[in-house]
Formats: sequence, C-alpha cells, structure tokens
Amino acid sequence: MRKSLFTYILLACMLVPAYAQEASDFEIEEVTVVQRKKGKVKSRTEAFDTEKINSEELCRAACCNLSEAFETNASVDVAYSDAATGAKQIRLLGLSGTYVQLIQENTPAVRGLAQNFGLEYIPGPWMQSIQVSKGTSSVVNGYEATSGQINVELLKPQLQNPLSLNLMINSELMAEANLMGGWQIPLKEHEDHEHHDGEHCHHESLYTGILAHYGGSYMAMDGNDDSFADMPKIQNGNLANRWFYKHGDYTFQAFIRGLYDRRRGGQNTHHSDTIASPYLINLNTWRVEGFFKNGYVYDPESGSSVAVITSISYHNLDNAYGLRNWKANQLNAYLNAMWQGVFEGSGEVDNDHRLTAGLSVNFDRYEENLQFPISNLQLDRHEVVPGLFAEYNLKYDEMLSLVAGVRADYSTRYGFFCTPRMNIRYTPFEWWTLRGSVGMGYRSPNAIADNAFILPSSRTLNLATDIKQERAVNAGISTTFYVPLGSKELQLSMEYYYTHFLNSLIVDMDQDKHAVYIYNQSDVPGAKSFAHSAQIEASIEVLRGWTWTAAFRYTDVKQTTFNTAHNRYELRPKALTNRFKGVVTTSYQTPLKKWQFDVTAQFNGVSRVPDGFEQPFTWYPQLMAQVTKYFRTCSLYLGAENMTNFRQDPSIVDSFHPYGSDFDASMVCGPTTGWKVYLGFRYDLEKD
Repeated sequence: MRKSLFTYILLACMLVPAYAQEASDFEIEEVTVVQRKKGKVKSRTEAFDTEKINSEELCRAACCNLSEAFETNASVDVAYSDAATGAKQIRLLGLSGTYVQLIQENTPAVRGLAQNFGLEYIPGPWMQSIQVSKGTSSVVNGYEATSGQINVELLKPQLQNPLSLNLMINSELMAEANLMGGWQIPLKEHEDHEHHDGEHCHHESLYTGILAHYGGSYMAMDGNDDSFADMPKIQNGNLANRWFYKHGDYTFQAFIRGLYDRRRGGQNTHHSDTIASPYLINLNTWRVEGFFKNGYVYDPESGSSVAVITSISYHNLDNAYGLRNWKANQLNAYLNAMWQGVFEGSGEVDNDHRLTAGLSVNFDRYEENLQFPISNLQLDRHEVVPGLFAEYNLKYDEMLSLVAGVRADYSTRYGFFCTPRMNIRYTPFEWWTLRGSVGMGYRSPNAIADNAFILPSSRTLNLATDIKQERAVNAGISTTFYVPLGSKELQLSMEYYYTHFLNSLIVDMDQDKHAVYIYNQSDVPGAKSFAHSAQIEASIEVLRGWTWTAAFRYTDVKQTTFNTAHNRYELRPKALTNRFKGVVTTSYQTPLKKWQFDVTAQFNGVSRVPDGFEQPFTWYPQLMAQVTKYFRTCSLYLGAENMTNFRQDPSIVDSFHPYGSDFDASMVCGPTTGWKVYLGFRYDLEKD
C-alpha cells in the first residue's frame, strides 16, 4: 500500500510540468478583485484626533455642498440658522461653527463675512476629502481653532478625470449641475541626459483643472402656509481654475475662483391680496479668491523642505431683510512661510523627530454698514496679525506620537498673545489607542456676520462699544478599541472634550424678547461660558460590503445671560443648542459594486428657547435614505431627506405681521422644511 501511494505521488510530480505547459496554451478569463474603500478613516498613528471623510462617504447622500457633507456624521451638527434665508451653521463639540477653523487646503476659507453662507459655497462634487480634527489642532495653520478644525481638500488636476459630470434635481424643483475636468499640458521634452556626476535631469509636468457649478431653485415653497417661503429662490454660479506644476523637487499650485450668489425670499406673492407691503429678503454676494503654493524639498532622503503659501480673497455682500439693509465687504490676505526638518532617530527602534517653524501674516479689512429704519451702525475695522510659530513632532515606533507647538502673534487690535498646544497618542497594545490634547484658541469676533440669523426679526440690536478678543482653553481625551470579532473588527471610540472661555462674545436673547444684547463675557462680573461634550461611537462591517455605525453624543453648553424672572445674570444652558444627538447609519454595497443602499437615522435632543418663547418640542427624529445604481462609467442615485416629515411649526413667530414687534425668524431649533426626494446622475470619463 505504501509502495503504491509513493508510486502515484512520483507519477503525479512527473506529469505536473507537462500539464502546466499544455495548460498555458489556454486563455484564462480576467479576474477582478473588488474591495470596498472605507468612507471614513481614523488614523491609528497620528497624534491628532482626526477623522478623514473620503469621496465614498460623501456620495452616500445628496451632498450638494459642504453643509450637507456631515449628514451621516455624529460629530458635526448642521442645522438651519434661521427660518427665512436658508443659511446653515455647523456645530462641533457643542459650539457654533464660528469656533471651528474651517480652511480650504490649509488656507483661510469660511470666516468673516463668509460665515453665514460659506458652507454652501463649496460644492460637494468639488471635494476630494474632508479632515475633521477635534480639539486643538496644529499651530502651523493659525490660532483660530477653538473646538476643532475642518480642512477641505478639493479635486487635484493631476488626479482628476478628463471629464466628470454631476446633475441633481429634487422635489422642490431645486437643480444643480457640476462639471469638472483635469488635463495634462504637454511641455517641450528635454533629452534625458546625465550630469557629470551621473544623475539624471528632472522632468517637468504641468496640469490644469476646471471646476464649474451652477445651482438654482425657482419655486417658493410654503409647506406650513405661514406666508413665508420655506426656502428662498436661489441662483448660484461658481467657477474655479487650478494649476499644478512640478519640476524635480519643486512644486507649484495655483487656485482661482469666482462666485455669485443671489437669494430672493420672504413673504410669498400669493398672500399679496392680504398683505399690503410684503416682507422681502434680497441677498446678493460676490466673492473672488485665490491661493498660491510653492514647495521645495531640498533633502529628498529625509523629506526636509521649505514652503510658502499665500492667499487672497474679496467678499462683498448687499443684503436686505425687510427694512434692514446690511452692506459689507471684506478683503483678506494671508501668508504662511515654513521650514520643516526631519531627523531620524538612532538605535533599533523606528523613530523620527520633525521640527516645523515659520512665520505668518494675516490681514483683514472690513467695511460694514447696518442700516435700520431710524438708525445706522458703521463697523469699519482692519486688523494685521503677524506671528511666529514652531512645532515639534515625535514618532516613537508604533507606540507613541507627540505634537507640541507654540505661536506668538501680535494683533493691531488686541496686542500680543501666545498660543500653546499639545497633542499626544499612546498605543500600549495593537487593539487600544489613547489620545489627549490641550491648548488655546483665539478669534476676533464679527458681531453681525457671526450672528446674522438675528437680522430677519424685529429685535433691536444692542452692541457693546468695545468688542474684545475671544479666548478659550480646550482639553480633551479620547480612546479607541479595535476588537476582533471573528474575521471582522469592531471599532469602539469614546471621547470627552471641555472648552472653557476666558472671554467670549455673549449673544443674550433672554434679557428682552424684542431685543438682543451682544456683550463681552468680561463685561459682566463673574460671568462664565463653557462646553462639555462626550461621545461614544461603534462601527463594524457585519458582512462583506455591509457596514453599521451607531453613535451617541451629549453636550452641556452654558453661558451667563440675564434672567428676567430673577432680575439678575445667571449661568444657564445656551439657547438653541441641542443637548444630545444619536445617529445610526448603515450601508450595503453588492458584490462587484452594482448597487448600494444607504440609510441614516438621527435623533436630536431638545434645546432651550430664550425667555418669553414656548418650547415647540422636546426632541425630533430624522430619516434619510439613498439607492445608487452603478454602471461602468456612470451612476444613478435616488434618495430622500427628512422622511419622517418632522418640521418645526410654527418656525417663524408672528409671521403674518413681519413689521410688528413680535416678528422673529431666528427661533429655530429643528427642521424648517419637510421631506423631499432627489434624483441625481454622475458620469466619469476615466483616464487612459
């Protein structure tokens, strides 16, 4: 028996080469290996608590612009700031978007006058990825990040397809079109000769790309029949051109963009028979911006380099809210020059040390005028802030990452100030990561632009004569467990952040229901302002292509405002700020990426309304879903938003008497529009 078995094995070994040679004459069908790329990625090695949102995640919803990019995200809240203009605002760690440093490829983006509608000026199809960093971020990008930083990376011409098209229309007859493309421009070819030292010459490469967007809504919907349009009629044109040039170790990038945004809202014309003088909202915005980046790697082996980033923008608005007119323009110029040196550690342990140092200058000039029927408020100002910064980055094997930085800046309005920050990551085991951060954040407040939601109301404005710089300390800790469950992995994250304001600009809507008082925290003896934020999140791929994420966040944001019932200033929960939020989202993609199904459910908690107003509800749910059919070069997607059809009603106080003393469209703490369906089409002409 043993001899017979040995004979068979020997015979098989002799026949295998002959069979393999014969089999080589046959064609083997093409085999495609498909693996789904994660839409959200959290680095295991970086010191910063950063989550990267890729294009795959952005395509899970309509994502017409940046304000809609966080619908499946538990960390960032997005809601309408008022019920008349359609403006949206974000919140991170319980604080409004004014305390989030929102940058575009590490250059200033949504700030100043752009704070009101700036999120909608970055179209979703233009975005390559979004990085959301919680807590104190790098001092390299400035001092304005208090609760966090959001950096938007746009499509790069050297990575773009020659042609991409995105079309979308919804049930409210709002449509948009996006056209993108990137091409390489041939340069004169040089002979690839060798220098006397044997090194080859470096080749040049030049690319350019176009990003075009047009969106418009042409029907004034009034779902709750309160005489006001739920959303204004919008016409938005947005055109950008960018360049990428590389010659050896030198890289140059340029980006230029212009946009025009027009909004017409207010009382609908079909009520004109009962309203003699309708309340109209006319908003007009023009913006031109550009940035230029120069980088040179002088030591390719270590990665040491120098870079100079410059940007400039001009933002002009001409807005009318009934009888109120807000005209303003802002000129911003920014320069950031930096050097980065990388030093490898010694010994057997894999570690390196990185030092980044440089200088920056930020210039802002505002010309601002707010006209009331019987008064006029002029708020012209300018500010120059030069500064120096240094940041040390340590990576020790896979176990430890440390980033410690400090800035020293001087403001022509507020004088000298210092910004220390530190972030640390410790991974004692492969399945457990622990992070901590602490640092300072500063910002120059813009009383009107930061609180434009109060303009569509009859409230009188009482503004402090001397507005001071806002200063805050942020500290946080987070931990992530990677739990193996069979062949899958459960990612469980928990975090807690605390923000303590040394001085903030308090918007007091409690003191008088017919007025708003804006004053410095330091103007009121013993006044306080702080925010606690705690979140837990779990995500897992249950089956191949089927993922689940569930998260819950609790926030406790308080500040000192005037209590009319007790006739004194008291520490109270901040008005119109949700106390909790729950998110459950699931996504399933069929094999070979033929179909994709996405569902997201949100549970939003109650927020306190200012004194003198009734609480409209305790909490509200929202449900969103989308189905996507993929073809070889294109895809169709059909989705619905706010499928629970929950809306705040009434969303405008005393809407039929907009010129009366009680009219107020700023008391928004929930959705102001009902459910809507959208249909979209994406096409990509891929590179050869």
